[in-house]
Amino acid sequence: MQWILSLFCEPFLMLRRIEVRLGEHNIDANEGTEQFISSAKIIRHPSYSSSTLNNDIMLIKLSRAATLNSYVKTVALPSGCAPAGTMCLISGWGNTLSSGTSYPSTLRCLDAPILSDTTCRNCYPGEITSNMFCAGFLEGGKDSCQGDSGGPVVCSGQLQGIVSWGAGCALRNKPGVYAKVCNYTSWIRDTMSRN
Repeated sequence: MQWILSLFCEPFLMLRRIEVRLGEHNIDANEGTEQFISSAKIIRHPSYSSSTLNNDIMLIKLSRAATLNSYVKTVALPSGCAPAGTMCLISGWGNTLSSGTSYPSTLRCLDAPILSDTTCRNCYPGEITSNMFCAGFLEGGKDSCQGDSGGPVVCSGQLQGIVSWGAGCALRNKPGVYAKVCNYTSWIRDTMSRN
């Protein structure tokens, strides 16, 4: 495995290299399971828009292949787009408070449903493109947050989304918004084969 899929972030424009940490659980401790690998290439989607966050996706080619083991595994690209109602696992080290800040040392996970496109568009009028989907709970209380961006949304063993943006964290009628990976499988495969 020599590729990482993430979101694109403007500060990456300034970077020529990124150090990727794999096999991480507690970011404040060296547990002996981590692999630290520099990037060889950073490839953002050619149609990324910083104003709308459309096509908020990038590939990172590692300088060497990662060692797959019980702490570092691959996740399958989607065979199709997951329907509304599908439960997904969202993970990251992001803020755990909707008001204030508290960043955990250990990886946190959340099971959340994909919301319908209509519901998503109603929550964010004029902001949702066909390359985005919403997941979470309209009543609020549970969500991805700052610091989770670029993290995975895994549904039925497939990478369906990447944490992208939202309004606040865990707010009523403001679910998380995710890059819809199923729309990018051709770009991902083509980019990997050319590089």
